[in-house]
Amino acid sequence: MTVPKVLDREVGNEQTSTSAEMDLDAQGPAADLVRVYLNGIGKTALLTAAEEVELAKRIEAGVFAQHMLETKSGLTDVRRGELRALIRDGHVAKNHLLEANLRLVVSLAKRYTGRGMPLLDLIQEGNLGLIRAVEKFDYTKGFKFSTYATWWIRQAITRGMADQGRTIRLPVHLVEQVNKLARIKRDLHQQLGREATNEELAKESGLSPDKVSDLLDHARDPVSLDMPVGTEEDAPLGDFIEDSDATDAESAVISGLLQDDLRRVLATLEPREQAVIRLRYGLEDGQPRTLDQIGKQFGLSRERVRQIEREVMAKLRQGERAARLRAYAS
Repeated sequence: MTVPKVLDREVGNEQTSTSAEMDLDAQGPAADLVRVYLNGIGKTALLTAAEEVELAKRIEAGVFAQHMLETKSGLTDVRRGELRALIRDGHVAKNHLLEANLRLVVSLAKRYTGRGMPLLDLIQEGNLGLIRAVEKFDYTKGFKFSTYATWWIRQAITRGMADQGRTIRLPVHLVEQVNKLARIKRDLHQQLGREATNEELAKESGLSPDKVSDLLDHARDPVSLDMPVGTEEDAPLGDFIEDSDATDAESAVISGLLQDDLRRVLATLEPREQAVIRLRYGLEDGQPRTLDQIGKQFGLSRERVRQIEREVMAKLRQGERAARLRAYAS
């Protein structure tokens, strides 16, 4: 059987031997599953361009028959039986076209290993793209199916990586840029015999050095806070990271003293004055009230509440009250 050139280029010698495929995931617990899968898909022969067209025609006939069966009324039992037969044959043709191109998915999925998703997951995402390609393929345009399907498979894999492969998810377009830069970085490493600088990556990729730096940051894998560090590796990384939200002991003590002194100062005011200030500044629950809200609660006008607030603030700025609170102003 003649192997389509595109498949031959993408899959290499995989149509005659699966030994190269069997070590794709030789490391890790999924190795046996990978071997079983690759052995299974290797049993379906590759297709010629003419066979691809023939299968596409049968798929198209099945889709049309399904449409006829659902939309046409008054069909005879014989005609309905003929349409159902075409639908079944279309499903058979679709499965055949899918199975014959599963190795193309594996070939493309291999290129994305080591980036956060297991090979089997990459293959699964690629298979979804292959299904989409079968459904969208237009044989009348003269393209080989493998050429058309390659784009759909790659798109499905990169989208799957964006959605599932990273702890911190990135937009699909950003994943594609990161992957492109990773390929350039590998190529330059082979050419130069060392890691390429950001300037060299920028020149080769046509991006600015700042953009290259951003993409390289996005490509970094997250580090677990439970990762052991130190010469003895007896302490987790998280123990050495400052908690910016944590309140230190000194601040906690000062806050407590302020609350006590504020309570004593307010106790020297009239009960209504205390209540207005507590509500106005949210001293009880952290939710400041508006003048209107306070006025409604006490049956006062907005201006009367404002007047009470000004009078109280004037009292707090004078005498012993001010002296008690002034130490916290800094």
